[in-house]
Amino acid sequence: MGGINNRTLLIAAIMIGLGLIFTVKLFILQVHDPTYKFSAVSNTRRQVTQYPSRGLVYDRNGKLLVSNQAVYDVMVVPRDIVPFDSIDFCESLDLSIEQLRERFVQMRKDIRSRKISTYKPSVFLKQLSAEQYGEFQEKLYKFKGFFVQGRTLRKYEYPSAAHVLGYVGEISEGQLKKDAYYSQGDYVGISGIEQTYEQELRGKKGVKYMLVDVHGREKGAFRGGEHDTAAIAGKNITLSLDIELQQYGELLMQNKIGSIVAVEPSSGEILALVSAPNYDPSLLIGRDRSKNFPVLLTDSLKPLLNRAIQSAYPPGSTFKTINALIGLQEGTLKPYTTHECFMGYFARGLSVGCHLHDSPLNLAQSIQCSCNAYYCYELRNILDNPKYENIQESFNVWKDYLVKLGFGYRLGSDFKNEVRGFVPNADYFDKVYKKSWSSLTVISLSIGQGELLTTPLQMANMGAMIANRGHFLTPHIIKDIEDGEIDDRFTEKHETGIDIQHFAPIVNGMEMAVWGGAGSTARIAQVPGISICGKTGTAQNPHGDDHSIFMAFAPKDNPKIAIAVYVENGGFGARWGAPIASLMVEKYLTDSISTPYRQWIEKRMLEGDLINAEQKLQ
Repeated sequence: MGGINNRTLLIAAIMIGLGLIFTVKLFILQVHDPTYKFSAVSNTRRQVTQYPSRGLVYDRNGKLLVSNQAVYDVMVVPRDIVPFDSIDFCESLDLSIEQLRERFVQMRKDIRSRKISTYKPSVFLKQLSAEQYGEFQEKLYKFKGFFVQGRTLRKYEYPSAAHVLGYVGEISEGQLKKDAYYSQGDYVGISGIEQTYEQELRGKKGVKYMLVDVHGREKGAFRGGEHDTAAIAGKNITLSLDIELQQYGELLMQNKIGSIVAVEPSSGEILALVSAPNYDPSLLIGRDRSKNFPVLLTDSLKPLLNRAIQSAYPPGSTFKTINALIGLQEGTLKPYTTHECFMGYFARGLSVGCHLHDSPLNLAQSIQCSCNAYYCYELRNILDNPKYENIQESFNVWKDYLVKLGFGYRLGSDFKNEVRGFVPNADYFDKVYKKSWSSLTVISLSIGQGELLTTPLQMANMGAMIANRGHFLTPHIIKDIEDGEIDDRFTEKHETGIDIQHFAPIVNGMEMAVWGGAGSTARIAQVPGISICGKTGTAQNPHGDDHSIFMAFAPKDNPKIAIAVYVENGGFGARWGAPIASLMVEKYLTDSISTPYRQWIEKRMLEGDLINAEQKLQ
């Protein structure tokens, strides 16, 4: 009896053991290894991502700048592929046999490296046109494991403003790890406003579940679409950009290197942001991007570089307005203060040259005539002020003024790759000169040279700050977001610490520079009926011709536009910077170029070529 019980127990144990083995195996197959589950599911239904349309982009006047166009991706589930007619497949998709082989080789590599799964859909061929999609769709039943998924690409309505708009590209591995919203093959804003306002523009993906037959042909919605979710289109945005002014600026800067930045002083809204040379944003759309991007990237003229926010230059004589404001605030300068100039400034064997003009000059006249000697005297008075114990203390006070005036740090615009420029502090010179330096050592800072570096955006902001008589709003390109609000930092006033009364002689001097008599440096910028106030600048360039600079605003009272123009290797500020800026101002305020003389200036700027030496205008 005991033996029978033992046999019974043994058989029971074996049955229980086998049951446990099958249970564990089933658990592993169904829970830990979803391969079979996905394989079974993929035979009956397909999950198709519904990509939303990106938000549209408009200019400040409601003109459409960026829209969308439909394209189609060929998707593949590798484990569902069965042998097919490769010639028919290639003819349908305009591929060569070699290209097809390359794609299969790459697919196997991606599977081995686990970039893609054998049982989940991944992109096999991107961005079919509507015509290609129609032809391939008719034959799709022949190619088990493949299907087509729609999405949109950007369409640029103007061949302009590439540096403002930026471009969209396939997401990188690094970006995938940072944001769970994205999947391999998704598109994301790479630069410009496409990058800055990616979350607003991208929308929200949806999903559709489709029943499919054994050939992968869609047979309708799974369970009537009850599990589907609709894609939500991205938000439309309106930029502060005036596309007509932007296009005009790009024409004026053709065959030149440099930038134009125009800002509305009262709001900080950017009206135009030109970087030259530029490129057509349509070059970086779709399949053409892979061939065009390397060409642009290796171009010696660096068209991909946004010089308006990424290049830092000496501000030249435009900076004299800033040193004058600091001197007035510090009490080392009065509007009636005069200094003599004998073709330059000379002290202890050091000389800073100047051009011929009347002498002596008061403050407004010094800006009108852009006297170098005047500002050498004034910077020394600021730095040698007896109320400070030493040069280090006074210099850091000077530097702190510059920071409050918008220099030395990023302004915080809505362009993520904005650079900060450079304003040295006393420690910088202590290290260079072993603490043995004086106001004479840094005299070049008086005329915007030396170690000082600013961006064209900062120079335009300088014009806006003077136009506002002492404050500025952070320059920005966004004007409105559909069902949203722009960042509070763009509506906050930044006070500079300079009393409002100190701006009168500066503004008067800038007006005289344009509208004064002999010795005025910017008379070429005169526009009939518009009280332009401006300041020329010529930045020394050790690698070639000097750079031509102009900073201005208009009208003098209740100003509507502030502008900075920087033309590399353009020589004096009045040669290229001032005429281009005045044409931009005239175009924005009057929508036309008024007189035959102004039209002659326009023709000269449009035809001017500073890139090809043999065509260079003298």
